[in-house]
Amino acid sequence: MSRTLEQEPSTSVDLLALAECVEKFSSQTVVLLGDFVADEFQFGDISRVSREAPVLILRHRETQVLPGGGANAANNLAALGARVRPITALGHDFAGDALLEYFRAQRMDVSGIVRVKGWTTPTKTRFVAGWAHTVGQQVLRVDREPQAQLPDSARKKLLHLVSARIRSANALAISDYGFGVASPESVRQAANKRKRGLVVTLDARYQLAAYAKAGIVSATPNEAELEALHHTTIGPNSNELTRCGQATLAAMRLRALLVTRGRHGMALFEPRGRMTRIPVHGSDQAVDVTGAGDTVLAAYTLALASGASPLEAAHIANIAGGLVVMKRGTATVSRVELLDAIRRETGGSSS
Repeated sequence: MSRTLEQEPSTSVDLLALAECVEKFSSQTVVLLGDFVADEFQFGDISRVSREAPVLILRHRETQVLPGGGANAANNLAALGARVRPITALGHDFAGDALLEYFRAQRMDVSGIVRVKGWTTPTKTRFVAGWAHTVGQQVLRVDREPQAQLPDSARKKLLHLVSARIRSANALAISDYGFGVASPESVRQAANKRKRGLVVTLDARYQLAAYAKAGIVSATPNEAELEALHHTTIGPNSNELTRCGQATLAAMRLRALLVTRGRHGMALFEPRGRMTRIPVHGSDQAVDVTGAGDTVLAAYTLALASGASPLEAAHIANIAGGLVVMKRGTATVSRVELLDAIRRETGGSSS
């Protein structure tokens, strides 16, 4: 017997239908256009306090480089079972080499990754300190970012790659962290060559509104990004959340707008003034929110591409997000984990 998950009055979703949707993830092909970021973690044991300054001295233990930004979204898409075709630019540097090596090891198609001479691969280096047998804590973050725009030749090559590969894809996911790989104009040009029914989703940190009329089906901003767009503070003000969400939905001509709100869950906006609040899945005491938005983009995109309604896709993304924030560092959620979480809600399992 089917069990439903109640949200607002008259709003519910069929959990078994969600599981059936997730089962279809492995048949989807997704082109991911976006800024690949290297999440570098420098782990060290605290040895003592420096005599030179009141700072900790860390005895280096290990260095890890993991996919961040759009690379994390691509990694999550793959973990959820999709065939992923990433399109991005990387520098000829250590971070670029590390990301390329990572995805080659994952047997992902890396032919859409363009190496650009003189370009800096965006890198976030986190120094994590701890004592023996204790959980490390981040004590410092250093960011390295490109100091110049992508060359026109690289932009044209990326556009050509996107235009060609979306013809055989079920979805195009855009992860715009502001480093120049994705742009509203390039997406508009590529959208003109897309096939009928292509799902186009967007996660843009700085220029959400600029993607209006770019063929976007749905976007997944967080609440802070929505506040910045409307020059306001939402907080506990439900009326302000509704105003900003509905205004963005209308201005961008979206089928749906999914706003992530941290421990307050999500808010889904749809046409004709419909707004649905979705409580956070699991615990509201997150272990680490690093990259949670990338997981949401991946799960939401795949659900829409698999035939889910925006409400069903939002619930799937909410569950995926609730799972990933309970993991430390830049992490992914697998299709098996997501299915298990949905089936636990139904009180059983299926073959």
